[in-house]
Amino acid sequence: MSKMPNIYDCCVVELPKISNCAGNITPIESNKHVPFDVKRVFYLYDIPAGESRGAHAHKICHQFLIAASGSFEVLVDDGVNKKIVTLNRPFYGLHIPPGIWAAEQNFSSGAICLVLASEYYQADDYIRDYQQFLELKIGR
Repeated sequence: MSKMPNIYDCCVVELPKISNCAGNITPIESNKHVPFDVKRVFYLYDIPAGESRGAHAHKICHQFLIAASGSFEVLVDDGVNKKIVTLNRPFYGLHIPPGIWAAEQNFSSGAICLVLASEYYQADDYIRDYQQFLELKIGR
């Protein structure tokens, strides 16, 4: 984590929406709609009511989260400040840079969280322990 990002570096991006009476389409391109090369795509679904996902930070991976269906909240935390971002439209996405603790919560029934990632999966890129995250971020 060369730069110490804060929650204000997490931004909601409005994606293009092409409307049609037969249905809408939202195209997403690397380095145009998301601020990085997309190397991995995955999605979360069938999340039971009351459960949360995520609750980790990345050392180098950027993520871009979209509510492809339904809604959910994302708690972002820089070790000092926290905020909750609600995603509930498939043409908005949340960019989360590395060095931010993020947790997805309060999923609606049938919600799908689409995640675009800047890196291939690497277990050692994850910081899954909040105390370790705080030590890396602010030396606590």
